Amino acid sequence: MRVVIAEDQVLLREGLVRLFTDGGHEVVAALGDAEGLENAAATADLVVVDVRMPPTFTDEGARAARALKESRPALGVLVLSQHVETTHTADLITLGGFGYLLKDRVLDVADFLSAADRVARGGSALDPHVVASLVGRKGPLDALSDRERAVLALMAQGLTNSGIAKRLHLSERTVEAHVRHLFTKLDLPSDVDGHRRVLAVLAHLSPEVAS
Repeated sequence: MRVVIAEDQVLLREGLVRLFTDGGHEVVAALGDAEGLENAAATADLVVVDVRMPPTFTDEGARAARALKESRPALGVLVLSQHVETTHTADLITLGGFGYLLKDRVLDVADFLSAADRVARGGSALDPHVVASLVGRKGPLDALSDRERAVLALMAQGLTNSGIAKRLHLSERTVEAHVRHLFTKLDLPSDVDGHRRVLAVLAHLSPEVAS
């Protein structure tokens, strides 16, 4: 996997470079701002970008992420942030090949690299705190049970039924039943799998994300 990193914090940027390199990936560029990011990403499989970048430290990274996805929809873009800030990335959450993680997730190296690889291959990866901010809102989700909300939250993070079963200490058959029930309650197609299932859920939630 060929990776481009855009992160203004030197220590974190160097740490990400080391993390990906040690994981067997090639870091083709490591930038301190969003300037020149589009050119640097020309041959990349994944771009990791901070939401807040110089010079104003507001939304430079988020705007750069949007521009990259618009020009190269197949490019994997993984946004990192100190806090949950979906204002400029809400509609990107429903796209394949997009991830949104809080920076402390980097500390779990194996999980972070797995999420990065999933995004590079066209999948999705959302931080649990981002997912919680979505499923915790009022609306159609009120019809779900607490267990169905838990399953939905893990589904939106990109976990398979098997992964959800392990996380919640349930049988895979039980998880499948919960998925069928929540899809019925949310009026979503139940015959999709992989990241398409995640996108179906997030597409359903997206009006609430933008509110």
